[in-house]
Amino acid sequence: SFTMNTYLFVYDLMQFCGHSWIFTNMIIRFMSFGKDSLADTFYSIGLVMRLCQLLSVLEILHILIGIDKSCLFPRFLQITERIIVLFVVINSQEEVQGKYVVCVLFFLWNLLDVVRYTYNMLARTGIYYLPLTWLNFSLCILLYPLSVLAKAFAICVSLPYFESFGTYSIKLPFPFAFSIYFPYVLKMYLLVLFIGMCFIIQNLFSERKAHLGTGDIKKKRS
Repeated sequence: SFTMNTYLFVYDLMQFCGHSWIFTNMIIRFMSFGKDSLADTFYSIGLVMRLCQLLSVLEILHILIGIDKSCLFPRFLQITERIIVLFVVINSQEEVQGKYVVCVLFFLWNLLDVVRYTYNMLARTGIYYLPLTWLNFSLCILLYPLSVLAKAFAICVSLPYFESFGTYSIKLPFPFAFSIYFPYVLKMYLLVLFIGMCFIIQNLFSERKAHLGTGDIKKKRS
């Protein structure tokens, strides 16, 4: 309906503005301060980044109620990956926030999202540009594996701090005698991360074929 389409357009616009601000801020800071800007990337843009990622949870709801026709499971995996790495790994360990990998990860996320939300906004109004469509469905295939590697590296960097501080590790008293050592959970999640990457890349190729396989962009309007 017109109301739902307007809502989705406003949602995409909000996300576009947020990610564009982050992306522009990162570039300007790097051009102004060079490598010195990388260490405090999280402190300068972390709040907006967290807001944008929390807002992205609505995309799962959009698919569930049927106003977005995207596949649920791949989108769920992508969103939860970011939530876990951003809030559980990076946000909880101040020592990790100053690592260069955080800057690389944020750069990849925002580059992908600026393109994606630009494409989505135009698509809501029935506008399809071939170069933008090609970029939207091709860039993600190249950059998503790089972002997974960056996520994995961020998790590996965080492991010594989780081991030292015992963050999220739980040891229940007698008679339960049960404990959860969180570094082991993160190591198992690394396996899940790479298995999910294979599934998501396969889905990205399928989407690209569906939108660009015939070279007829007008088919998206049906």
